[in-house]
Amino acid sequence: MTRLEQLEIISRKIHASRLKGERKSRRRGESAEFADYRNYVVGDDLRHIDWNIYARLDKLFLKLFHEEEDLNVSILLDVSKSMDAGEPSKALYAKRLAAAVAYIGLCNYNRVNLAAFADAVVAFNAGFRGRRMMPHVLRFLEDCDAAGGSSFTAAAKQFAMRQNQKGVVLILSDFLDKNGFEGGFRYLLGRNLDIYVIQILSPEEADPSLTGDLRLVDVEDGETAEITVSKPLLDRYKSNLQAYCAALRAYCTRRGITYHFALTNQPFETLILQHLRQRGLVR
Repeated sequence: MTRLEQLEIISRKIHASRLKGERKSRRRGESAEFADYRNYVVGDDLRHIDWNIYARLDKLFLKLFHEEEDLNVSILLDVSKSMDAGEPSKALYAKRLAAAVAYIGLCNYNRVNLAAFADAVVAFNAGFRGRRMMPHVLRFLEDCDAAGGSSFTAAAKQFAMRQNQKGVVLILSDFLDKNGFEGGFRYLLGRNLDIYVIQILSPEEADPSLTGDLRLVDVEDGETAEITVSKPLLDRYKSNLQAYCAALRAYCTRRGITYHFALTNQPFETLILQHLRQRGLVR
């Protein structure tokens, strides 16, 4: 936690919300940090005139200050049933990442919003602010059990309609959604958000060790498939999985979305302290 407190979340686009925050803006405002002078014009606030300069130069100059703006940090957490796979489960790994990023935001007095989704947004809490809210964040994450089907598109549409403030959004998901991911991203891109994606898979999914005749059951919709596991079949599975992940990464790259792939056997501290720094989410 001490190391996390030294980090801050970065936005490639500084956005204003309704509240004053602690993030420096390029605009001039009324904070305590001096920025520049300009000539006084009729209608300016007389309280901002530098009377010391007037006494020396007999001219009116207005003091300008850096305006501070609030940064909204939203975390979209996939809690569909497929996230229950792996050891540790993808859901637990994602919750740890969400807790760490939320803590960084709270320590920097950002506004942190949490949304858990499966086939829709199943839990939502907005406006966490200040590190004293961390127990509420942890309680929210603990109460989110992995259950239900997947629909990233439906969840993203719901979130985009509910959360109209701009800022940073981090999506934690395996993206194993039969409906695809393009539709969901279109809703979020329409809000002009800084989008970061972490695709989380388990080592068992990336490199399965199955053998023999098996009857596979989809944990989300109950669809079944009977297969005979062979090396050519495993090779084809790995090739298809790699192609799917590559398509997701390429889609994100084309649209200015920052993408990162993670396995649950990777220490999440390494992901936060190293990889997310390299991806530009934190510094």
